[in-house]
Amino acid sequence: MDRRDFLTSSLAAAAALGLGVAPAAAQDAPIPEVPARRPEPQEQPAAFSFAGLKDEARKMAAAAWNDPGADVPQRFRDLSFDQYRDIRWKRDRMIWRDDRVGFRLEPMAAGSVYNRAVRIYLVEGGQALPIGADRDSFDWGASIKAPEEVVAMPLSGLKLRRPGDNNRNPEFAVFQGASYFKALARGLQYGLTARGLAINTADPEGEIFPVFTRFYVEKPEENAQSIRLYGLLESRPVVGAYRFTLRPGDETSIDVELTLFPREEMSHIGLGALNTMFLYGGIGRSRFDDVRQAVHLSDGLAVQTGQGERLWRPTANPKNLQISAFGDENPLGFGLVQRARDFTDYLDLDNRWDLRPTAWVEPVGDWGKGSVVLVEIPSDGEIHENIVAYWRPKAKLPAGQEFSAAYRLRWLADGSLPASLGWVDDTREGQGAEGNWRRWMIDFVGPMPAPAQVKLVATASAGKLVAPTLKPNPVTGGYRVTFDLDPRNAPLSELRVQLTDGTKPVSETWLYRWVA
Repeated sequence: MDRRDFLTSSLAAAAALGLGVAPAAAQDAPIPEVPARRPEPQEQPAAFSFAGLKDEARKMAAAAWNDPGADVPQRFRDLSFDQYRDIRWKRDRMIWRDDRVGFRLEPMAAGSVYNRAVRIYLVEGGQALPIGADRDSFDWGASIKAPEEVVAMPLSGLKLRRPGDNNRNPEFAVFQGASYFKALARGLQYGLTARGLAINTADPEGEIFPVFTRFYVEKPEENAQSIRLYGLLESRPVVGAYRFTLRPGDETSIDVELTLFPREEMSHIGLGALNTMFLYGGIGRSRFDDVRQAVHLSDGLAVQTGQGERLWRPTANPKNLQISAFGDENPLGFGLVQRARDFTDYLDLDNRWDLRPTAWVEPVGDWGKGSVVLVEIPSDGEIHENIVAYWRPKAKLPAGQEFSAAYRLRWLADGSLPASLGWVDDTREGQGAEGNWRRWMIDFVGPMPAPAQVKLVATASAGKLVAPTLKPNPVTGGYRVTFDLDPRNAPLSELRVQLTDGTKPVSETWLYRWVA
């Protein structure tokens, strides 16, 4: 399965499950007041620790890779999306349903495109107890008939919920499919997706999708504000041990700690990998005859470099595969951001793109030299996650030498972070004054000096910028920059715009690659 097929099928399955477009009310459905019951485990408890998981990963990496492939029974792999979404873990069997630990755990069935079984363990007192599931662990909807016999049911992932008022348990995170996971902050809906690890993304020889094959979920303390889970990641070139600490709220954060054990030399990995969708917005609008103003989960890549410079690169839906790399050393942060937050930016009642989260990666410790990579894949539909961003270390990972990293992944509504300078509120592209010229209109908002102190610095790597203009925007209280690009037969041009006070930046740096 290649990248496009994998992302298409996975996103379609997510939509069928209600992960992407379900309204908040659907996520917060009341749970019936019935006694809870856990499924009977099929194995005995065993000692567990993060150190022990890393030891096991190290031993596995020393052995040859044995790919189990699609190990879910055929009867479940053959399910349609509609049938799969009709298999739901019973609300009265929610893990920790009757415990005052502040969280609920909901296992998810395997089937359809989720064709690899995942083992899930509950950890309490240093002991890991496997979750077992059978036919009676699930509710079976109208589109699918439950098996007549009480068959064992494979699992594919898990949802985490936070108890609320009126017996509601809104979910805030999902781990399911390959190394994918996603989260949301209070009041938002699911949007872009994170990955435990990206390998060889957009390389000609093909991308590798590692898989979380096990999850260990620690039972929280009473009235806990955070929950911790662990993952074992497997693939041909590498085995990994992960620890995730999740804190839901108005901003949901996930602390990620990982140790990788390469079986072979790895020259292209992606840390803090994020996947999103951009069909059109202020850029690319003319290609789509659609009643909606914009369709995207994220409208730009934000970077805070190790030197403190802030970059903003609007996302695009290119005609051909496009890869951009922003070289850096010890980056302070990067993320895929949804800045357009008004309903009128989209006019989409069904998908509410204005309620999708921003995801911001903050490295813990020094990540050394490397680059933030942005991959933009041509797309003709909103079901495709066609944008990928991640940190690519410059140094190769030698075979047999373990590698550790940590970062905080923040899911939030604020698209301006970090907001110590002015930021780009909107980017528009259209026809310029001449036939092959292109015009840009960029609005900056945020904390910036008075007009007399602000200067425009705009450059193009090829072609010529025509009539670059800076003026106050009385509607937003910020500044508007406009210019035309005369490409002069250049196949592409790297554009750069920044506002300064003559000595230092007063805004983030706007970047864009125009392609003929």
